[in-house]
Amino acid sequence: MVNNMEKLSWIAVDWGTSHLRLWLMDDQDRVLQHITSDRGMATLKPDQFEATLIGLVSDALPATGSIPVICCGMAGARQGWVEAPYTKTPCLPPSIDQATRVATDDPRLKVYILPGIMQLPPADVMRGEETQIAGFLAGHPDFDGVLCLPGTHCKWVHISAGEVVSFRTFMTGELFALICNTSVLRHSVGADGWDAEAFAAAVSDAVSRPSAIAGNLFSIRAETLLCDLDSAAARSRISGLLIGIELAAARPYWLGQEVVIVGASGIATAYGVALAQQGATARSVAAEDMTLNGLRAAHAKLAEVSP
Repeated sequence: MVNNMEKLSWIAVDWGTSHLRLWLMDDQDRVLQHITSDRGMATLKPDQFEATLIGLVSDALPATGSIPVICCGMAGARQGWVEAPYTKTPCLPPSIDQATRVATDDPRLKVYILPGIMQLPPADVMRGEETQIAGFLAGHPDFDGVLCLPGTHCKWVHISAGEVVSFRTFMTGELFALICNTSVLRHSVGADGWDAEAFAAAVSDAVSRPSAIAGNLFSIRAETLLCDLDSAAARSRISGLLIGIELAAARPYWLGQEVVIVGASGIATAYGVALAQQGATARSVAAEDMTLNGLRAAHAKLAEVSP
């Protein structure tokens, strides 16, 4: 725990499915302490969220008064702390004025959960990414193009005039995990390792022949048995095939557009390489920075809605 916690002004929270990240903030929006936990939404019942939060920040809370807590992500899911309704596209990234206030037993907490975004048709939803979008737009208010937010469920988001115009979600990261961890290909891949050439060849093949994906995946197993394909090449080919079919389907989003990848360094690099191979130039920004900037932007508007 950092010293001088009397400087604590508010708490920023990104509550994901498997992990929880929070930042203790001072009155200048500077980070006093960054705390991470594996107590994600999937591990908790609704009545356990408050206790989990207090367990992590109790030493920093004041003896009297209350501290604003601004949350994004799966705390607002139907299975989360309290369901926060979605905002419908086209829309500005939702902020504190649309947040759901959570009733807490501890009077030291004033909890706000930011809403996600929904789309119809096609049916699609996001929770957490909308805060990253808000964080990016806070620093790039004139951006007109596409944000790619890779992860378990990759989002392609069309931004124009400061609004989310449309978006599409691809379960690429989840499919990669399922294939590598539970399919027959689990016997072919290692826990790590990377083969850039194998990845690039697989992306090219998948973009040009997405209908062949099921057969190309099984070929990886066959080559392991018959040709001693190494585990790094196998893992890289699986990644390349899955990202490749995603790019083939998401072509209307990235073709001829300015693209910014909002992601962690490893996955952002993979998407950047795959896009460059298709003639699309993309730059990257750090997802965690955008999340915190989005929470900062919401906090900046808190005085407008808080009594």
